[in-house]
Order: sequence, then C-alpha cells, then structure tokens
Amino acid sequence: DKSAGIRQGQVREQLKKEVAEMKSQLPGFRPGLVVLQVGDREDSNLYISMKLKAAAQIGLNAKHIRLPKTATEDEVCKMWTGSVNENPEAHGLIVQLPLDSVHPIDTEKVTNAVTPEKDVDGLSSVNAGRLARGDLQDCFIPCTPNGLALLILRAGVSVAGRNAVVIGRSKIVGAPMHDLLLWNHATVTCCHSKTPDLAAHVGGADILVVGAGKAEMVKGDWIKEGAVVIDCGINYIPDSSRPGGKRVVGDVHYPSAKERAKYITPVPGGVGPMTVAMLMENTVKSAQRFLQNYRPGNWSISYKRVKSQKPQPSDAQISHSCPGKPIGQLAKEVGLFPKEVEPYGASRAKVRLDVLNRLNKQPDGKYVVVTGITPTPLGEGHSTVVLGLAQALGAHLNVSAFACVGQPSPPSSFGSRGGAVGGGYSQIIPIEEVCCSKPLGLSITGTYTFVHLFIKFQRICFQSYVKKVTEGFVTSLQKLDIVKSDPSTLTQEEIRRFVQLDINLKTKMVLNVCGLQDRAFLENEIMAVLSLSTSPRDLQHRLAKMVVAASQSGELVTTEDLGVSAVLALLLNNALKPCLMQTLEGTPAFVHIAHDSPSVMADKIALKLVGSQGFVVSDTAHGADVGMERFFNITCRSSGLQPDVVVLVVTVRALKMHGGGPRVTGFPLPLQYLQENLELLLKGCSHLKKQVDNAMSNGLPVVVAVNVFSSDTEAELELVCNQARQTGVFDAVKCTNWSHGGAGALALAQSVQKAAEMRRPFHFLYDLQMPVIDKIKKVAQSMYGAKDVEFSPKAKEKLELYIKQGFGSFPVCIAKTHLSLSNDPELKGVPVDFTLPITDVNANVGANFLCLLADMVKLPTSPVKTNRILNINVTV
Repeated sequence: DKSAGIRQGQVREQLKKEVAEMKSQLPGFRPGLVVLQVGDREDSNLYISMKLKAAAQIGLNAKHIRLPKTATEDEVCKMWTGSVNENPEAHGLIVQLPLDSVHPIDTEKVTNAVTPEKDVDGLSSVNAGRLARGDLQDCFIPCTPNGLALLILRAGVSVAGRNAVVIGRSKIVGAPMHDLLLWNHATVTCCHSKTPDLAAHVGGADILVVGAGKAEMVKGDWIKEGAVVIDCGINYIPDSSRPGGKRVVGDVHYPSAKERAKYITPVPGGVGPMTVAMLMENTVKSAQRFLQNYRPGNWSISYKRVKSQKPQPSDAQISHSCPGKPIGQLAKEVGLFPKEVEPYGASRAKVRLDVLNRLNKQPDGKYVVVTGITPTPLGEGHSTVVLGLAQALGAHLNVSAFACVGQPSPPSSFGSRGGAVGGGYSQIIPIEEVCCSKPLGLSITGTYTFVHLFIKFQRICFQSYVKKVTEGFVTSLQKLDIVKSDPSTLTQEEIRRFVQLDINLKTKMVLNVCGLQDRAFLENEIMAVLSLSTSPRDLQHRLAKMVVAASQSGELVTTEDLGVSAVLALLLNNALKPCLMQTLEGTPAFVHIAHDSPSVMADKIALKLVGSQGFVVSDTAHGADVGMERFFNITCRSSGLQPDVVVLVVTVRALKMHGGGPRVTGFPLPLQYLQENLELLLKGCSHLKKQVDNAMSNGLPVVVAVNVFSSDTEAELELVCNQARQTGVFDAVKCTNWSHGGAGALALAQSVQKAAEMRRPFHFLYDLQMPVIDKIKKVAQSMYGAKDVEFSPKAKEKLELYIKQGFGSFPVCIAKTHLSLSNDPELKGVPVDFTLPITDVNANVGANFLCLLADMVKLPTSPVKTNRILNINVTV
C-alpha cells in the first residue's frame, strides 16, 4: 500500500515538472483535460473530482462537461465531433463511464467519437487496435493497465519470459492488459469466468492480474509463492461493523493472498491512484505531442523538389504540372489550428487574426525585406527572388521560412511584366487563383462610400423614425457648433447643415462623386489602411479617420462624421485576414493586400509562425528609392517591426539601361541587352551603387541578388557582383531560381542567414517631429539625389492647411515614377542637379501619412508584344 502511494506521488511530481517545462517552452501554453459526463451518478462524481484534483496538482487546465440524463447518443457524439475534438486547448478527452442516460447509448460509438490523438483513456478502437498489434509508441494505453505495468516495473520485477495470467477480458482492463504484457515479452494466458480449473492456471502465474468483478474469487492458496498479484476488483460485501453496512473488497482474498505473494495491491488504495496518475501522464504526453507539432518554427513540413525542363515551359504550364498539397495540410504543417483557418477551396485559406493572440508572447523570426534597383518597365523579378529565397531556406536549408507577397492587380498580372507573384520554378500556385484582380471589397467599398454616403445618406438620415443617436452624431453636430443630442429638436436649417455636414460643394471629391479618379483615390487609401492596420480595432479606427470631403470653413469631413465607418469596417474585416497559399516547392506564402509591401498583419503572423530561428521574406514594390523607403519609414513605423536584412535585386539588363542603353518598351529586347557589353554595364553600375546606398540608409546589412537571365554572360555577372561588393554590401550572389527553383537561390539563402546574425541598429531616415518640408527634402535629396524640392501654389496651400490641422507629424509618401530616381522616367542612371516638383498634397489621415504628388513626365505608350506569363522567356 505504501509503495503504491509513493510511486503515484513520484509520477505526479515528474508530471508536474514536465508541465512546467512545457509552459516555459511556449509562454501562455497550458495543457488541458476535458471530462464529459452524462447524468449525475454519485460514484462518477467521486471519480471525476479525483481526476480534476489530480489535474490541478500537476498544473493541467481541467474542464468538466456534464450533460443531462436526457442526452441522446447523437447529442453526446456531437459534443466531441463539434467543438471539443478540435479545441486546441484540450489535449486529453475522457468519457466518464457508465453513461447515465434515460436513452440507450452505444458506449463504443461514443468513445470512438473521441479523436484518437486525444483519447487519453485509450478506449477508442484505433488505440485498441494499435495496442493489439504492438504499436506501443503510437497509441494511448488504457490507464489502469498502464498503471499496473508501471507498478510491476518499479517493483523491480522483470516481465520478459514470465508466465502471466490475466483474469477478465474487459476493454478497460483485461484485454489491454493481456496485450501490454504480451508485447513486453511475457507468456500470457487470458482467463475468465468460463475457464475450467481456474485455480491451476493461477497457480502457475508469476504475474497475476485479476479484474473479473467477483468479490474475493481468487483464494490465497491458489497463488504461487513469490508471485506478483494485482487486484483490479472493486466489490461491496455486507459488513455490519461499517457505518454503511458494507465494505469494499477486491477480486482476491487479500488476507490469505498476502501471505504467499511477494507483491500485492490492496483494495482500496492500490490500483486506483495509479490509474489516475496514468490518466494525467497520458494527458501530458498528448500535450507534448501537440506542442511538438504546433510550436512556432518547429514545423513538420513536406517539401517538393522541382525538376527543371529545357526549354522551360510557361509559368501556367509549370503551375499546372505541379499540384500543391491540400491547404488544410499546409496550415497544420506550419502550426495553425483548424479553428484559425478559413479554407476557400482546396488551395487557398484565410488565416484568422486570433492566431496573434495565441502566439503573442512568442519571439519573432528573422525579417528579410526584398527590394531592387530602379527597374525597366518589364520588372526585374522581385517576387521571383522572394519566393526563390523562401524555397531555398525552407526546402533546401530546412529552416522554417514564410514568403509574403502583395496581391497582384490586373496591370501587373496581364501587362508587360510578369505575374507579380513569381515565375518559372519560383511562383505561387495555382497561378490562376492568385493572378486575379484587386479585391472586390475595395471596389464595393469605394462605390459605397461615394454613392451611398453622399446620396442615400441624405434621403434617409432624418426621417421621422430616427429615434437613437450615436456618439458620431453628437460629434458631427458639435463640429457645426450645434449643441444638441435629440434629432427632434433640430431646426430645418440645422438639419440641412447636418445632412450635408456643411460640405463645400466645390470640393473636387464631391463634384465628382461618382468619378473614377476620386473613387480610385479613396480605394488607394483603403488599400493603404488595410495594409497598415495592426488589428480589427485599428482598422475601424483608421477607417473612421478617412477624409471624404471638406466643409465650408475648411474642416475635413470623415467617414465617422457620416456615421458609416463601422459599416466600412464590417465590409473590410474579412479582407484584413491574410490569404495562405504555397509556392511550387510547398513553402508557405501569404498573398495579401499591398501598399508597396505585404500587409502588416501578414508579416506579423508569419514572423510568429516561423519561430525565433525562422525567416520571413517580404517583398516591396519597385526600387529601393520608392518601395523600400516607404516600407521603412511608413510601414515599419506602423507595425513596430524592424527588419534584419535587406536583399537588393539587380539585373544585368536594367543596369545596361541605366548605363545608357535604349528604352525598354517590350519584347523583343534591343540587341544591346542580348549581347555582352561590359562597358555599358559598368556605366550602369553607378546606379547600383546609389541604390545600395539607399538600401543601407537604415543601417541594415545588404545582400545583392543578381537575378540571372539566359542572355547574361558569366563575365557580366561577375562584373556586377564585384562592383556590388566594392560598395560595402555584406555579399553579392547570383540567383537562378527562375529556372532552378529554390536550388537556384541557395547561395543567396546562405548569405542571408549569415547576414541576419549581424545585429546592426535600425534607424529611420527622418524624425517625425521634423518640419514637413524638411522630411520631404530629406527623402528627395537622400533617396533620389534631388538638388531641391519645388512646391506648386496649390501644394503649398494644402500643405499649410494640413499642418494647421495637426498632420505635420505624419510620415511622407512621395508618389513619383518608379522608372527613374527622378520624376522623369527618361532620366536613367543617377540623375543630378534636378528639382523635384510637388504639384499636389493629399492627407491620407486613415493611413497616417501625407501623400505628395510629384509632377511626372509622361512617356509615349508602346504596345506590349508579349510577356513571360504567355510562355515566352523574357531573355530569349
């Protein structure tokens, strides 16, 4: 009796340590146990209280679910299959038997409704089958046999080669005990009530396990001298000396048996405590397996190695020839819970933002931002390098890696450039599901804002049935110096002023209320708001601040003034969730709404999922002077995230263009780009050096990735790498991931890994408290190389107005051409002595930045002859 109590205590202390260790590994994680009871039996209540108490002692989070006696079989099964099986906070699930219901219930059906991975009682057919075939490491062993085996082991008794007799064949004790002893190399005989000459069988047993349910059936003189006797019986016999008139005895006559047995378990107090201890051990084991699968960065992910073909097929052909894994499988592989994933078909899924709450205390992974030099109109392969780098880190270096790319819009998908989500053997698949139009929600929201807000709002706002007022209603009245909160007390003049919010009808946005230009402007800000929002609440707060018009006195009218910001947030809440897809090699990728870079939410979730040793590779649109500058000084300020490494994408053809080559308008390329020309290339490297300076302006290590095209010669590639290294970058490497997948970006991945180990201080280009004009000049002079900035009268007037309205501390976003460091797309290389003309200023109050429009010189348009997405290698 004492030894069993000591061993049960030892198990409890060991489990307590293991639970504490799991909690330290994953802050906020707590193993959970759920006990389901039907009815209100006294004995069941007693057993459940013992289990709950034991769970609390070792640090488990235990929950007791009690269904009424009227519960049907279907209701009990649905309780498991509905929410409990998929609950990530429940790691052990128990059905308390017997089921005390007024309806007939098939116990086996109920126990089989419990998912085998959480069936810590080991009663499901799956676990019983695994035990029967000897898969002891891949199943949960029923708690009583498991406890008995531990008692035998810790008593120092060797099971192998011993004769064991098991009396009873129940699914809870007898049958699993037989299998457990058998697979521990004992010679096992299973007896039961129909077995003839039971005493003779018992007399030959070195180990005797009794669970027949008959009081004191086994007599002491049956037992072999020195045997190990384990009594699992619980029986009540009359005893007038006891308060209740009865006492508990086992299946073995204890007084006589203890004289012959070397070890024997008493009843009560022998097997029971060990059964509860094993139940806790199985729950802890289940939690450990769960933690192993869902610990951030500790992925068990399957990758696919691609086999490149020559000649290389089109992007669409490659995509169709390489079907991806089911999106549910990918989500599980990267540590997402089923309830955190909303599938959209077989290849896409929205990821719920709740995952950030779960992983809030987890450290972020390494953050890599990919930018580039000023591109040709054909693009230089940012997204292709992003995906190739992620594939190399994941599939080839076995590092948890996530790619984050912006969702493409029609011009980038079907214009002269590639698909904006990679290409060749480094692309998102399936291609037809990602190369789609801008999210429909943006167009709906833009139309809703301009049509509904200004027209329908005026018709219904003050009809007689309006009884309630909102906080926005009162605020809007106060802006008009109307101190009232009851609509019925407003005069006709006050109603007129309120409905129009004293809007200046000469405001361009109002005059062109249904105009495409203004709706597009609003949609751009909505996209920026979605991209920069850090939570649903932040989204609603930003949408509420969006300016849609101006009043007669010059005050800005917002969506909150119109009382529709909550409706806009409702329309856009689903768009805030990033879309999970995969690369050709099975690397996870978020494709999400972009404002020059993927959304803050996509990057934040990915950084938590990859774990502290993993990598998130995030794309920025355009060159380092435009996309990267906005990413650092606007996006990073909003997200609070700080990148670790900058990858600068370079191509030989773009550098030749910056060296004085002819303007690229489409295919076929001019001859200078298809033949080796080191002199032209060397001249173009001046632009490379300028963009390297831009990339290094925030203090981070820079790795130059030379995206190789088939027309590039080895001498040209070496020249670019050497020129890049002379600028002080961490490394410069060649990338062939378009034609070789992740293997073609392996050298880049290794350099990025090493660069990420260099902890350099990150800093912004300018302080937010600087005067706005100084911030604008800082960007123009530092990033573009401009001599000065010139403001039009209109821009000056609007800038002064925004400063008075308190927006002077916003970061600045300069909208200029991405095809030149200047505002003139024709000026290649490193333009000097130019003045940047600012013609207009808009306050993106919801997105929290000032948008300055630089006067852009328009290029003559040229028809696009073909592109890579249509099965043409751009370099051939």
